[in-house]
Amino acid sequence: MTDGRRIAILGATGSIGAATLDVVANLQRHAPDAGWRVMSVSGHSRIEELVRSAEAASPKPRTIVVSDGQKITEAEEEISRHGLTGHCQLDTGADALVRAATDPEVDTVVAGIVGRAGLESTLAAVQAGKRVGLANKETLVIAGPVVTAAATSSGSELLPIDSEHSAIYQCLAEARGLASTRSASQLGHDVGSSRVTAEANGRCDFGSPNHAFPGVRRLILTASGGPFLNSSSEEIDAATPAEALNHPTWDMGEKITIDSATMMNKALEIIEAKWLFDVPADRIEVVVHPQSIIHSLVEFEDGSVIAQLSPPDMRLPIQYALTYPHRLPCPAPPLERTQRWDMSLIPVDLERFPALELGFEVARVGGTAGVVLNGANETAVPLFLSGKIRFTDIARLCKQTLQDHNHESAPSLARLLELDTWSRQRAAQLAETISVA
Repeated sequence: MTDGRRIAILGATGSIGAATLDVVANLQRHAPDAGWRVMSVSGHSRIEELVRSAEAASPKPRTIVVSDGQKITEAEEEISRHGLTGHCQLDTGADALVRAATDPEVDTVVAGIVGRAGLESTLAAVQAGKRVGLANKETLVIAGPVVTAAATSSGSELLPIDSEHSAIYQCLAEARGLASTRSASQLGHDVGSSRVTAEANGRCDFGSPNHAFPGVRRLILTASGGPFLNSSSEEIDAATPAEALNHPTWDMGEKITIDSATMMNKALEIIEAKWLFDVPADRIEVVVHPQSIIHSLVEFEDGSVIAQLSPPDMRLPIQYALTYPHRLPCPAPPLERTQRWDMSLIPVDLERFPALELGFEVARVGGTAGVVLNGANETAVPLFLSGKIRFTDIARLCKQTLQDHNHESAPSLARLLELDTWSRQRAAQLAETISVA
């Protein structure tokens, strides 16, 4: 597959969906005969916004998917009111997401549904061999080994849309090309006895000649630091929802903005990187970069470090996922080079942001830990936003829920889904013991 021109946008009412629509319109302007088209758009409860997104696309999507079965009447009325009855078919219910993801006419699925809700449709797209623009990091956090095994079997391409993982993917271009064009025996002769080339029990170590990314020493994710980068532990403990939602550089939905404030988003990205790039936790680092210009870095065995830089705008990683391996003009603004840029790299503070350590631990142990961490976090965030727990209770609830579960190293998908339910129930029970007075 060279690019993915017929696109299903799952989660069209969020920031990723809106940005994808803008990217597709831009690609249509620059390559009007290339066949770029949005085939379907999905939403859950924000029906008017969903229908407006379909109205904005040209040509109109064939299908509007509403995953909330209670919204059928409202969706029908909105489709009629916007004059789309003869243009767009309505499909409803959770199964409709899977149908959109596996549509034979679709090349690429943009997985933009937030949280665990995006798992089944994203996995279905992978199993169907689609190119998947992965904005839903929770899919890999919950079921990383299941998803990556499915991709290997089907030939699906997983192209990350998270700016950090897109940056790493771009920085790994040389290593990826080296692995595809040279034999393992040639590489072994060239690099000799590098300290990262050890292989044991037939397993190929990260960075070794036989790995997909030979010569790579470590991956370095950047974090903005969120609104509390310079806050004391006492100030963080007393943080209000309004303060936590005031992100200094990114405009995102509530859930991911709170995750950025706790740095749980970076914890989830550590786990996502483990599965996307087949890298052990001890080869992943996180540094704070408040300006959000350097999106990630890759360190190579010779000590060289390659970074990807651009202004904080999700349209660039989205377009990269759609057009890879090609580069086309993008609606995201270029890096302005007529002004001074200060680009700081600051060590992370694990004491003030304990969620990060949870991410490293989950990446180390794998198995059922990811689904439990994610379920607990998805339960804790709305509890904080509604004033039922403190900001710092989010990481505490997640840690305790992890400790309370019996870890399994090789769970089935059915078992992972069971533990998703359990982790939410357990986190809610733990929250009832917390006083916010």
